[in-house]
Amino acid sequence: MSEAGTPEKPRTVLAMSASTLASLFTPALSTRLNAAAQVETELASGNPRLHAHILRGAEVLLTGWGAPRIGARELALMPRLRAIVHAGGTIKTFLDPSVLARGIAVSSAAEANAIPVAEFTLAAIILAAKRVTRSAHRYRTTRSGRDLSGLPPMGTNGIVVGVVGASRVGRRVLELLRVLDVSVLLTDPYLDRETAAALGAELTGLGDLMHRADIVTLHAPAGPATDGMVSRSLLSRMRDGAVVINTARGSLVDTGALTAELVSGRLDAVLDVTDPEPLPADSPLFGLPNVLLTPHTAGALGNEIHRLGEIAVAEVERLAAGLPLVHPVRFEDLERIA
Repeated sequence: MSEAGTPEKPRTVLAMSASTLASLFTPALSTRLNAAAQVETELASGNPRLHAHILRGAEVLLTGWGAPRIGARELALMPRLRAIVHAGGTIKTFLDPSVLARGIAVSSAAEANAIPVAEFTLAAIILAAKRVTRSAHRYRTTRSGRDLSGLPPMGTNGIVVGVVGASRVGRRVLELLRVLDVSVLLTDPYLDRETAAALGAELTGLGDLMHRADIVTLHAPAGPATDGMVSRSLLSRMRDGAVVINTARGSLVDTGALTAELVSGRLDAVLDVTDPEPLPADSPLFGLPNVLLTPHTAGALGNEIHRLGEIAVAEVERLAAGLPLVHPVRFEDLERIA
């Protein structure tokens, strides 16, 4: 307690790249953060041991893109640490699971990052259904009037959209799909039919979904259980002219098998993530008229990043007030979150 009898501000260390810090907090958010916490310094990505004198008193670690790896050795440098607030989506890229197992409270701004990914996905579904990639390529190369001859059937009216994964993003996509006249299939091993129906979808297996859907959009987490889940066999079951949209992780898809289907022209794709990422410069996918490649841009960019900062600052404010986190990450959920 301070001399006035009010709680002391938690000593908070910023652990993120300088570019992340510059884009994350508006002036108003920075003011709120400094009002709630004793912000010690910026800890850019690198070797945390170089900053041991700073970390020794840290009670809260506020991380972002570019944060250093945090595991048992790093925790030993922070004996007073009680919480890690991540102003980003996944924690798996930098946080060892042992940190959660030790009881350190962890929060993530994944909910904020899900918003732009879901919006991107809805736009991709609509544009893919209109065969915009194919028609734009034809228009660009011929420079003539509208010629849609030979293109697969177009439009969203009455098509079947398959959503793979009822993750944060998957659920937001399901909400946004309500504005379209589409039927929705959903596959998720942790969901029952009643919950799927409440989300506006028919629960089914992955194989059935791949066979029936005109557009398949992926929203499952990466991990041993999902690595290569969209296999050569499943891709071969898709309808001619069907579309694969991936804004999740490239590892979910057998890249070689998908490439073969796309080169043949049988399927279309919108790929914001690939495996590997980026693709080799000589990948045939760069030149195909039925493929839209984007460089991992579905997530928060520009002013959308401020949403992540808002969630992180609000979590620090709650910690300062002795309140529980609103967006906790739990050890038992690691297997099924991104």
